[in-house]
Amino acid sequence: MANSEIEQRLRVAEERFQQLFDATPDAMITVGSDGCILLVNAQAERLFGYSRDELVGRSINALMPARHRAAHPTQQAEYLHAPRARRMGAREVSALRKDGTEFPAEISLSPTDSGSSVTASIRDVSDRRRAEEAHRQTTEQLRHAQKMEAIGVLAGGVAHDFNNLLSVILTYSSLLLDQLKESDPLRTDVDEIRKAGERAAALTRQLLAFSRQQVVAPKVVDLNQVLGGVEKMLQRILGEDVELSLLAAPSLGTIRADPGQIEQVVMNLAVNARDAMPTGGKLTLETENVELDAAFVTEHYGVAPGPYAMLAVTDTGIGMDSTTRARIFEPFFTTKPAGKGTGLGLATVFGIVRQSGGTIWVYSEPGKGTTFKVYFPRAEGRTEIVAHVPHAPRTLRGSETILLVEDEEAVRVVVRSVLRRHGYNVLEAQNGGEAFLICEQFGAKINLLLTDVVMPRMSGPALADRLAGMRPEMRVLFMSGFTDNAVVHHGVLDAGMAFVQKPLTPSLLLHKVREVLDRAAE
Repeated sequence: MANSEIEQRLRVAEERFQQLFDATPDAMITVGSDGCILLVNAQAERLFGYSRDELVGRSINALMPARHRAAHPTQQAEYLHAPRARRMGAREVSALRKDGTEFPAEISLSPTDSGSSVTASIRDVSDRRRAEEAHRQTTEQLRHAQKMEAIGVLAGGVAHDFNNLLSVILTYSSLLLDQLKESDPLRTDVDEIRKAGERAAALTRQLLAFSRQQVVAPKVVDLNQVLGGVEKMLQRILGEDVELSLLAAPSLGTIRADPGQIEQVVMNLAVNARDAMPTGGKLTLETENVELDAAFVTEHYGVAPGPYAMLAVTDTGIGMDSTTRARIFEPFFTTKPAGKGTGLGLATVFGIVRQSGGTIWVYSEPGKGTTFKVYFPRAEGRTEIVAHVPHAPRTLRGSETILLVEDEEAVRVVVRSVLRRHGYNVLEAQNGGEAFLICEQFGAKINLLLTDVVMPRMSGPALADRLAGMRPEMRVLFMSGFTDNAVVHHGVLDAGMAFVQKPLTPSLLLHKVREVLDRAAE
Protein backbone atom coordinates (compact mmCIF):
# COMPACT_ATOMS: atom_id res chain seq x y z
CA MET A 1 0.00 0.00 0.00
CA ALA A 2 1.37 3.36 -1.06
CA ASN A 3 2.40 5.89 1.55
CA SER A 4 -0.07 8.39 0.15
CA GLU A 5 -2.95 5.96 0.67
CA ILE A 6 -1.81 5.22 4.23
CA GLU A 7 -1.60 8.93 4.95
CA GLN A 8 -5.09 9.45 3.49
CA ARG A 9 -6.56 6.73 5.69
CA LEU A 10 -4.83 8.19 8.73
CA ARG A 11 -6.28 11.63 7.98
CA VAL A 12 -9.77 10.14 7.60
CA ALA A 13 -9.37 8.21 10.87
CA GLU A 14 -8.17 11.34 12.66
CA GLU A 15 -11.09 13.35 11.28
CA ARG A 16 -13.57 10.68 12.39
CA PHE A 17 -11.94 10.53 15.83
CA GLN A 18 -12.08 14.33 16.14
CA GLN A 19 -15.75 14.34 15.05
CA LEU A 20 -16.60 11.73 17.68
CA PHE A 21 -14.42 13.53 20.23
CA ASP A 22 -16.20 16.83 19.50
CA ALA A 23 -19.63 15.20 19.62
CA THR A 24 -19.11 14.11 23.23
CA PRO A 25 -21.41 16.23 25.47
CA ASP A 26 -18.76 16.55 28.19
CA ALA A 27 -15.56 18.54 27.90
CA MET A 28 -12.67 16.18 27.06
CA ILE A 29 -9.03 17.14 27.70
CA THR A 30 -5.96 14.94 27.36
CA VAL A 31 -3.01 15.98 29.51
CA GLY A 32 0.56 14.71 29.17
CA SER A 33 2.82 13.65 32.02
CA ASP A 34 4.37 17.11 32.04
CA GLY A 35 0.99 18.70 32.74
CA CYS A 36 0.56 20.21 29.29
CA ILE A 37 -2.65 19.86 27.33
CA LEU A 38 -2.35 17.60 24.29
CA LEU A 39 -5.89 17.38 22.98
CA VAL A 40 -9.28 19.06 23.59
CA ASN A 41 -12.75 18.75 22.13
CA ALA A 42 -15.28 21.42 21.11
CA GLN A 43 -17.16 21.24 24.41
CA ALA A 44 -13.94 22.04 26.29
CA GLU A 45 -13.60 25.20 24.21
CA ARG A 46 -17.18 26.22 25.04
CA LEU A 47 -16.90 25.32 28.73
CA PHE A 48 -13.63 27.11 29.48
CA GLY A 49 -13.88 29.96 26.94
CA TYR A 50 -10.56 29.26 25.20
CA SER A 51 -10.02 28.35 21.55
CA ARG A 52 -8.41 25.01 20.74
CA ASP A 53 -5.20 26.71 19.71
CA GLU A 54 -5.07 28.55 23.04
CA LEU A 55 -5.49 25.33 25.02
CA VAL A 56 -3.22 22.86 23.23
CA GLY A 57 0.28 23.14 24.65
CA ARG A 58 -0.91 25.18 27.64
CA SER A 59 -0.43 23.98 31.22
CA ILE A 60 -3.53 22.40 32.78
CA ASN A 61 -2.95 24.80 35.69
CA ALA A 62 -4.64 27.50 33.61
CA LEU A 63 -7.96 25.68 34.09
CA MET A 64 -7.81 25.36 37.86
CA PRO A 65 -7.86 27.93 40.70
CA ALA A 66 -4.46 29.03 41.95
CA ARG A 67 -4.95 27.36 45.34
CA HIS A 68 -5.03 23.90 43.71
CA ARG A 69 -2.13 24.27 41.27
CA ALA A 70 0.78 23.39 43.58
CA ALA A 71 -0.64 19.98 44.46
CA HIS A 72 -1.62 18.96 40.93
CA PRO A 73 1.73 17.57 39.61
CA THR A 74 2.01 15.23 42.58
CA GLN A 75 -1.58 14.09 42.23
CA GLN A 76 -1.17 13.41 38.49
CA ALA A 77 2.04 11.44 39.04
CA GLU A 78 0.38 9.31 41.68
CA TYR A 79 -2.52 8.65 39.35
CA LEU A 80 -0.30 7.56 36.46
CA HIS A 81 1.85 5.27 38.60
CA ALA A 82 -0.64 3.88 41.14
CA PRO A 83 -3.12 1.35 39.66
CA ARG A 84 -5.40 1.64 42.70
CA ALA A 85 -5.82 5.34 42.11
CA ARG A 86 -6.96 4.70 38.55
CA ARG A 87 -10.11 3.03 39.85
CA MET A 88 -11.17 6.32 41.42
CA GLY A 89 -14.66 7.39 40.31
CA ALA A 90 -15.95 10.81 39.37
CA ARG A 91 -15.30 13.60 41.85
CA GLU A 92 -16.08 17.28 42.14
CA VAL A 93 -13.41 19.91 41.71
CA SER A 94 -13.25 23.67 41.23
CA ALA A 95 -12.49 24.79 37.67
CA LEU A 96 -11.53 28.16 36.18
CA ARG A 97 -12.77 29.79 32.97
CA LYS A 98 -10.75 32.14 30.78
CA ASP A 99 -12.64 35.15 32.18
CA GLY A 100 -11.57 34.19 35.71
CA THR A 101 -14.92 32.86 36.93
CA GLU A 102 -14.79 29.75 39.07
CA PHE A 103 -17.35 26.96 38.77
CA PRO A 104 -17.93 23.48 40.24
CA ALA A 105 -17.10 20.63 37.88
CA GLU A 106 -17.39 16.86 37.99
CA ILE A 107 -14.30 15.14 36.57
CA SER A 108 -13.60 11.54 35.56
CA LEU A 109 -10.06 10.43 34.61
CA SER A 110 -8.93 7.71 32.21
CA PRO A 111 -5.26 6.85 31.47
CA THR A 112 -4.17 6.29 27.88
CA ASP A 113 -2.85 2.89 26.80
CA SER A 114 0.73 4.12 26.99
CA GLY A 115 0.17 5.33 30.56
CA SER A 116 1.97 8.56 29.82
CA SER A 117 -1.10 10.79 29.61
CA VAL A 118 -4.54 11.19 31.11
CA THR A 119 -7.85 12.07 29.48
CA ALA A 120 -10.25 13.99 31.70
CA SER A 121 -14.01 14.10 31.15
CA ILE A 122 -15.31 17.33 32.68
CA ARG A 123 -18.91 18.38 33.31
CA ASP A 124 -20.19 21.71 34.66
CA VAL A 125 -22.42 20.92 37.69
CA SER A 126 -23.37 24.50 38.56
CA ASP A 127 -27.04 23.87 37.76
CA ARG A 128 -27.03 20.72 39.85
CA ARG A 129 -25.39 22.55 42.74
CA ARG A 130 -28.00 25.32 42.54
CA ALA A 131 -30.82 22.77 42.41
CA GLU A 132 -29.39 20.93 45.42
CA GLU A 133 -29.00 24.18 47.35
CA ALA A 134 -32.54 25.24 46.45
CA HIS A 135 -33.82 21.86 47.60
CA ARG A 136 -31.84 22.14 50.83
CA GLN A 137 -33.21 25.62 51.51
CA THR A 138 -36.77 24.55 50.73
CA THR A 139 -36.45 21.53 52.98
CA GLU A 140 -35.03 23.68 55.75
CA GLN A 141 -37.80 26.27 55.34
CA LEU A 142 -40.44 23.52 55.36
CA ARG A 143 -38.95 22.05 58.52
CA HIS A 144 -38.90 25.51 60.11
CA ALA A 145 -42.51 26.20 59.05
CA GLN A 146 -43.65 22.89 60.52
CA LYS A 147 -41.78 23.67 63.72
CA MET A 148 -43.37 27.12 63.99
CA GLU A 149 -46.80 25.65 63.27
CA ALA A 150 -46.36 23.06 66.02
CA ILE A 151 -45.19 25.72 68.47
CA GLY A 152 -48.17 27.86 67.46
CA VAL A 153 -50.65 25.07 68.18
CA LEU A 154 -49.04 24.50 71.57
CA ALA A 155 -48.94 28.22 72.37
CA GLY A 156 -52.58 28.66 71.39
CA GLY A 157 -53.66 25.75 73.56
CA VAL A 158 -51.68 27.02 76.54
CA ALA A 159 -53.12 30.52 76.08
CA HIS A 160 -56.67 29.12 75.93
CA ASP A 161 -56.34 27.20 79.19
CA PHE A 162 -54.46 30.02 80.85
CA ASN A 163 -57.13 32.54 79.85
CA ASN A 164 -59.75 30.50 81.72
CA LEU A 165 -57.59 30.63 84.86
CA LEU A 166 -56.93 34.34 84.39
CA SER A 167 -60.65 35.01 84.01
CA VAL A 168 -61.14 33.63 87.51
CA ILE A 169 -58.13 35.46 88.97
CA LEU A 170 -58.95 38.83 87.42
CA THR A 171 -62.66 38.66 88.17
CA TYR A 172 -62.35 37.67 91.83
CA SER A 173 -59.57 40.21 92.44
CA SER A 174 -61.74 42.95 90.87
CA LEU A 175 -64.73 41.90 92.97
CA LEU A 176 -62.60 41.96 96.13
CA LEU A 177 -61.27 45.43 95.29
CA ASP A 178 -64.85 46.69 94.93
CA GLN A 179 -65.64 45.45 98.44
CA LEU A 180 -62.49 46.62 100.21
CA LYS A 181 -62.28 50.16 101.57
CA GLU A 182 -59.48 52.44 100.44
CA SER A 183 -57.91 52.22 103.89
CA ASP A 184 -58.00 48.44 104.07
CA PRO A 185 -54.41 47.06 104.29
CA LEU A 186 -55.42 44.07 102.14
CA ARG A 187 -56.34 46.31 99.22
CA THR A 188 -52.71 46.75 98.15
CA ASP A 189 -52.15 42.98 98.14
CA VAL A 190 -55.26 42.28 96.11
CA ASP A 191 -54.37 45.05 93.67
CA GLU A 192 -50.96 43.44 93.11
CA ILE A 193 -52.73 40.17 92.31
CA ARG A 194 -54.89 42.00 89.77
CA LYS A 195 -51.87 43.71 88.19
CA ALA A 196 -49.99 40.40 87.91
CA GLY A 197 -53.05 38.89 86.27
CA GLU A 198 -53.19 41.75 83.76
CA ARG A 199 -49.50 41.26 82.91
CA ALA A 200 -50.16 37.56 82.39
CA ALA A 201 -53.14 38.43 80.19
CA ALA A 202 -50.88 40.60 78.04
CA LEU A 203 -48.54 37.62 77.58
CA THR A 204 -51.41 35.37 76.53
CA ARG A 205 -52.50 37.98 73.97
CA GLN A 206 -49.02 37.85 72.49
CA LEU A 207 -49.15 34.06 72.41
CA LEU A 208 -52.50 34.23 70.62
CA ALA A 209 -51.04 36.67 68.12
CA PHE A 210 -48.13 34.31 67.45
CA SER A 211 -50.44 31.32 67.02
CA ARG A 212 -52.72 33.36 64.72
CA GLN A 213 -55.70 32.92 67.04
CA GLN A 214 -56.37 36.55 67.87
CA VAL A 215 -59.62 38.24 66.97
CA VAL A 216 -58.89 40.91 64.39
CA ALA A 217 -60.90 43.59 62.61
CA PRO A 218 -59.34 43.71 59.13
CA LYS A 219 -59.90 46.72 56.92
CA VAL A 220 -58.53 48.01 53.64
CA VAL A 221 -55.73 50.29 54.80
CA ASP A 222 -52.87 52.31 53.34
CA LEU A 223 -49.56 51.15 54.84
CA ASN A 224 -48.08 54.61 54.28
CA GLN A 225 -50.83 56.19 56.38
CA VAL A 226 -50.22 53.72 59.19
CA LEU A 227 -46.51 54.58 59.19
CA GLY A 228 -47.27 58.29 59.11
CA GLY A 229 -49.55 57.88 62.10
CA VAL A 230 -46.88 56.28 64.29
CA GLU A 231 -43.86 58.26 63.08
CA LYS A 232 -43.78 60.71 66.02
CA MET A 233 -44.28 57.93 68.53
CA LEU A 234 -41.47 55.95 66.91
CA GLN A 235 -39.08 58.87 67.23
CA ARG A 236 -39.83 59.15 70.94
CA ILE A 237 -39.25 55.41 71.43
CA LEU A 238 -36.00 55.37 69.45
CA GLY A 239 -34.45 58.32 71.23
CA GLU A 240 -32.23 61.12 69.97
CA ASP A 241 -29.26 58.88 69.11
CA VAL A 242 -31.19 56.92 66.46
CA GLU A 243 -31.96 58.65 63.17
CA LEU A 244 -35.36 57.69 61.75
CA SER A 245 -35.88 57.74 57.99
CA LEU A 246 -39.25 57.04 56.34
CA LEU A 247 -39.21 56.32 52.61
CA ALA A 248 -42.82 55.95 51.49
CA ALA A 249 -43.45 54.71 47.96
CA PRO A 250 -45.92 56.84 45.99
CA SER A 251 -49.13 55.12 44.90
CA LEU A 252 -48.56 52.25 47.30
CA GLY A 253 -51.16 49.52 46.96
CA THR A 254 -53.62 49.04 49.81
CA ILE A 255 -53.66 45.95 52.02
CA ARG A 256 -56.34 44.22 54.08
CA ALA A 257 -55.29 44.02 57.71
CA ASP A 258 -56.13 45.14 61.23
CA PRO A 259 -54.67 48.69 61.50
CA GLY A 260 -53.94 48.28 65.20
CA GLN A 261 -52.02 45.09 64.56
CA ILE A 262 -49.99 46.66 61.76
CA GLU A 263 -49.02 49.45 64.16
CA GLN A 264 -47.97 46.75 66.63
CA VAL A 265 -45.77 45.13 63.97
CA VAL A 266 -44.03 48.44 63.23
CA MET A 267 -43.54 49.28 66.90
CA ASN A 268 -42.16 45.85 67.78
CA LEU A 269 -39.71 45.89 64.86
CA ALA A 270 -38.62 49.41 65.80
CA VAL A 271 -38.03 48.45 69.45
CA ASN A 272 -36.06 45.40 68.32
CA ALA A 273 -33.94 47.63 66.05
CA ARG A 274 -33.32 50.14 68.85
CA ASP A 275 -32.04 47.36 71.11
CA ALA A 276 -29.65 46.30 68.32
CA MET A 277 -28.17 49.84 68.23
CA PRO A 278 -27.13 50.51 71.85
CA THR A 279 -24.79 53.33 70.81
CA GLY A 280 -27.12 54.84 68.21
CA GLY A 281 -27.51 54.41 64.50
CA LYS A 282 -30.08 54.74 61.74
CA LEU A 283 -33.46 53.08 61.29
CA THR A 284 -35.05 53.16 57.85
CA LEU A 285 -38.68 52.28 57.13
CA GLU A 286 -39.37 51.83 53.44
CA THR A 287 -42.48 50.81 51.51
CA GLU A 288 -42.67 49.55 47.97
CA ASN A 289 -45.02 47.81 45.54
CA VAL A 290 -43.50 44.46 44.60
CA GLU A 291 -44.46 41.50 42.45
CA LEU A 292 -43.30 38.19 43.89
CA ASP A 293 -42.52 35.88 41.00
CA ALA A 294 -41.95 32.15 40.67
CA ALA A 295 -38.22 32.52 41.38
CA PHE A 296 -38.89 34.20 44.74
CA VAL A 297 -41.55 31.63 45.63
CA THR A 298 -39.13 28.80 44.85
CA GLU A 299 -36.61 30.18 47.32
CA HIS A 300 -39.14 31.15 50.01
CA TYR A 301 -41.36 28.35 51.24
CA GLY A 302 -45.01 29.16 51.90
CA VAL A 303 -45.16 32.28 49.72
CA ALA A 304 -47.71 32.65 46.93
CA PRO A 305 -46.80 34.63 43.79
CA GLY A 306 -48.59 37.90 43.14
CA PRO A 307 -48.69 41.61 43.99
CA TYR A 308 -47.64 42.70 47.47
CA ALA A 309 -47.05 45.87 49.45
CA MET A 310 -43.66 45.53 51.10
CA LEU A 311 -42.47 47.11 54.33
CA ALA A 312 -38.71 46.99 54.88
CA VAL A 313 -37.32 47.86 58.32
CA THR A 314 -33.53 48.28 58.25
CA ASP A 315 -31.19 49.11 61.11
CA THR A 316 -27.44 49.70 61.30
CA GLY A 317 -27.07 47.62 64.44
CA ILE A 318 -25.00 44.65 65.53
CA GLY A 319 -26.69 42.14 63.22
CA MET A 320 -27.24 38.43 63.78
CA ASP A 321 -25.54 35.16 62.93
CA SER A 322 -27.34 32.31 61.16
CA THR A 323 -28.10 30.45 64.40
CA THR A 324 -29.89 33.45 65.88
CA ARG A 325 -31.72 34.22 62.62
CA ALA A 326 -33.16 30.70 62.59
CA ARG A 327 -34.83 31.19 65.98
CA ILE A 328 -35.78 34.86 66.29
CA PHE A 329 -39.50 34.29 65.66
CA GLU A 330 -39.83 31.52 68.25
CA PRO A 331 -41.78 32.55 71.36
CA PHE A 332 -39.64 33.20 74.45
CA PHE A 333 -36.39 33.14 72.46
CA THR A 334 -34.33 36.22 73.23
CA THR A 335 -30.71 37.31 73.12
CA LYS A 336 -31.29 39.88 75.86
CA PRO A 337 -30.10 39.35 79.45
CA ALA A 338 -32.47 37.66 81.89
CA GLY A 339 -35.28 39.96 82.93
CA LYS A 340 -34.77 42.35 80.00
CA GLY A 341 -37.32 40.88 77.61
CA THR A 342 -40.02 38.23 77.26
CA GLY A 343 -38.94 36.99 73.83
CA LEU A 344 -42.46 37.53 72.47
CA GLY A 345 -41.99 40.74 70.45
CA LEU A 346 -40.87 39.17 67.18
CA ALA A 347 -43.07 36.11 67.76
CA THR A 348 -46.02 38.49 67.89
CA VAL A 349 -44.86 40.15 64.67
CA PHE A 350 -44.61 36.76 62.97
CA GLY A 351 -48.14 35.76 64.01
CA ILE A 352 -49.73 39.05 63.00
CA VAL A 353 -48.08 39.04 59.58
CA ARG A 354 -49.08 35.43 58.90
CA GLN A 355 -52.64 36.03 60.13
CA SER A 356 -52.87 38.96 57.73
CA GLY A 357 -51.98 36.64 54.86
CA GLY A 358 -48.46 38.03 54.55
CA THR A 359 -44.95 36.75 55.04
CA ILE A 360 -41.82 38.05 56.75
CA TRP A 361 -38.14 37.37 56.07
CA VAL A 362 -35.03 38.56 57.83
CA TYR A 363 -31.64 39.38 56.29
CA SER A 364 -28.72 39.99 58.63
CA GLU A 365 -25.02 39.42 59.23
CA PRO A 366 -22.95 40.13 62.33
CA GLY A 367 -21.75 43.73 62.28
CA LYS A 368 -23.74 44.61 59.16
CA GLY A 369 -27.17 45.44 60.55
CA THR A 370 -30.52 43.78 59.92
CA THR A 371 -33.38 44.13 57.46
CA PHE A 372 -36.85 42.73 58.05
CA LYS A 373 -38.96 42.56 54.89
CA VAL A 374 -42.69 42.18 55.42
CA TYR A 375 -44.89 41.38 52.43
CA PHE A 376 -48.66 42.02 52.64
CA PRO A 377 -50.91 40.90 49.76
CA ARG A 378 -52.33 43.91 48.00
CA ALA A 379 -56.09 44.35 48.28
CA GLU A 380 -58.62 46.03 46.03
CA GLY A 381 -60.91 48.74 47.34
CA ARG A 382 -60.80 52.13 48.99
CA THR A 383 -59.19 52.75 52.34
CA GLU A 384 -61.73 52.14 55.09
CA ILE A 385 -62.23 54.41 58.07
CA VAL A 386 -61.73 52.62 61.36
CA ALA A 387 -65.06 52.30 63.18
CA HIS A 388 -65.53 54.30 66.35
CA VAL A 389 -65.54 52.47 69.65
CA PRO A 390 -69.14 52.13 70.96
CA HIS A 391 -70.17 54.60 73.65
CA ALA A 392 -70.04 53.28 77.20
CA PRO A 393 -73.46 52.10 78.43
CA ARG A 394 -75.29 54.29 80.94
CA THR A 395 -75.39 51.40 83.43
CA LEU A 396 -73.81 48.00 83.79
CA ARG A 397 -76.82 46.58 85.59
CA GLY A 398 -79.76 44.78 84.03
CA SER A 399 -82.73 42.54 84.74
CA GLU A 400 -82.72 40.42 81.57
CA THR A 401 -82.45 36.63 81.50
CA ILE A 402 -79.14 35.22 80.31
CA LEU A 403 -78.45 31.59 79.42
CA LEU A 404 -74.80 30.96 80.37
CA VAL A 405 -73.11 27.94 78.72
CA GLU A 406 -69.53 27.20 79.81
CA ASP A 407 -67.86 23.80 80.27
CA GLU A 408 -65.16 25.11 82.63
CA GLU A 409 -66.81 25.12 86.06
CA ALA A 410 -64.60 27.78 87.67
CA VAL A 411 -65.26 30.20 84.81
CA ARG A 412 -68.98 29.42 84.80
CA VAL A 413 -69.24 30.07 88.54
CA VAL A 414 -67.44 33.40 88.44
CA VAL A 415 -69.37 34.67 85.38
CA ARG A 416 -72.66 33.67 87.00
CA SER A 417 -71.65 35.49 90.20
CA VAL A 418 -70.79 38.73 88.35
CA LEU A 419 -73.99 38.72 86.32
CA ARG A 420 -76.27 38.00 89.29
CA ARG A 421 -74.60 40.69 91.39
CA HIS A 422 -75.60 43.15 88.68
CA GLY A 423 -79.25 42.14 88.57
CA TYR A 424 -79.38 39.60 85.77
CA ASN A 425 -81.35 36.37 85.94
CA VAL A 426 -78.85 33.64 85.01
CA LEU A 427 -79.67 30.17 83.72
CA GLU A 428 -76.55 28.02 83.53
CA ALA A 429 -75.51 24.94 81.60
CA GLN A 430 -72.18 23.15 81.28
CA ASN A 431 -72.76 21.91 77.73
CA GLY A 432 -74.97 22.29 74.68
CA GLY A 433 -77.30 19.44 75.63
CA GLU A 434 -78.18 21.03 78.98
CA ALA A 435 -78.68 24.40 77.30
CA PHE A 436 -81.05 22.85 74.76
CA LEU A 437 -83.16 21.31 77.54
CA ILE A 438 -83.31 24.62 79.42
CA CYS A 439 -84.60 26.40 76.32
CA GLU A 440 -87.27 23.74 75.91
CA GLN A 441 -88.41 23.86 79.53
CA PHE A 442 -88.02 27.54 80.46
CA GLY A 443 -91.30 29.27 79.72
CA ALA A 444 -90.24 32.91 79.86
CA LYS A 445 -88.14 34.96 77.45
CA ILE A 446 -84.36 34.40 77.31
CA ASN A 447 -82.71 37.61 76.21
CA LEU A 448 -79.12 36.49 75.69
CA LEU A 449 -77.16 33.30 75.05
CA LEU A 450 -73.68 33.75 76.51
CA THR A 451 -71.69 30.74 75.38
CA ASP A 452 -68.13 29.55 75.16
CA VAL A 453 -67.03 28.77 71.62
CA VAL A 454 -65.15 25.51 72.06
CA MET A 455 -66.93 22.90 74.17
CA PRO A 456 -67.11 19.08 74.18
CA ARG A 457 -69.68 17.40 71.90
CA MET A 458 -71.40 20.61 70.76
CA SER A 459 -69.60 23.89 70.02
CA GLY A 460 -71.02 27.29 70.83
CA PRO A 461 -71.77 28.11 67.17
CA ALA A 462 -73.54 24.78 66.68
CA LEU A 463 -75.63 25.42 69.79
CA ALA A 464 -76.53 28.93 68.64
CA ASP A 465 -77.65 27.57 65.25
CA ARG A 466 -79.86 24.92 66.87
CA LEU A 467 -81.48 27.39 69.25
CA ALA A 468 -82.09 30.07 66.61
CA GLY A 469 -85.32 28.46 65.43
CA MET A 470 -86.56 27.83 68.95
CA ARG A 471 -85.62 31.26 70.36
CA PRO A 472 -85.40 33.68 67.43
CA GLU A 473 -85.50 36.72 69.73
CA MET A 474 -82.49 35.56 71.76
CA ARG A 475 -79.25 37.43 71.13
CA VAL A 476 -75.90 35.61 71.14
CA LEU A 477 -72.60 36.61 72.69
CA PHE A 478 -69.64 34.28 72.16
CA MET A 479 -66.64 34.09 74.48
CA SER A 480 -63.41 32.15 74.15
CA GLY A 481 -59.80 32.00 75.21
CA PHE A 482 -58.74 31.24 71.65
CA THR A 483 -60.37 31.69 68.29
CA ASP A 484 -59.41 28.92 65.88
CA ASN A 485 -62.96 27.76 65.30
CA ALA A 486 -66.11 28.08 63.21
CA VAL A 487 -67.16 31.45 64.69
CA VAL A 488 -63.83 33.13 64.16
CA HIS A 489 -62.51 31.74 60.90
CA HIS A 490 -58.74 32.20 60.91
CA GLY A 491 -59.19 34.82 63.62
CA VAL A 492 -61.61 37.02 61.64
CA LEU A 493 -65.06 37.53 63.12
CA ASP A 494 -68.00 36.90 60.83
CA ALA A 495 -70.10 39.99 60.18
CA GLY A 496 -72.54 40.69 63.00
CA MET A 497 -71.00 38.25 65.48
CA ALA A 498 -70.67 39.52 69.06
CA PHE A 499 -67.55 38.22 70.77
CA VAL A 500 -65.71 38.79 74.05
CA GLN A 501 -62.13 37.62 74.38
CA LYS A 502 -60.95 35.87 77.51
CA PRO A 503 -59.51 36.47 80.02
CA LEU A 504 -62.67 38.07 81.35
CA THR A 505 -62.92 40.84 83.90
CA PRO A 506 -66.18 42.09 85.44
CA SER A 507 -65.92 45.37 83.56
CA LEU A 508 -65.18 43.74 80.20
CA LEU A 509 -67.94 41.18 80.59
CA LEU A 510 -70.61 43.60 81.81
CA HIS A 511 -69.84 46.20 79.15
CA LYS A 512 -70.10 43.63 76.37
CA VAL A 513 -73.29 42.06 77.72
CA ARG A 514 -74.91 45.48 78.07
CA GLU A 515 -73.75 46.51 74.61
CA VAL A 516 -75.35 43.44 72.97
CA LEU A 517 -78.60 43.78 74.92
CA ASP A 518 -78.89 47.52 74.27
CA ARG A 519 -78.30 46.96 70.56
CA ALA A 520 -81.15 44.44 70.57
CA ALA A 521 -83.47 47.01 72.12
CA GLU A 522 -82.73 49.69 69.51
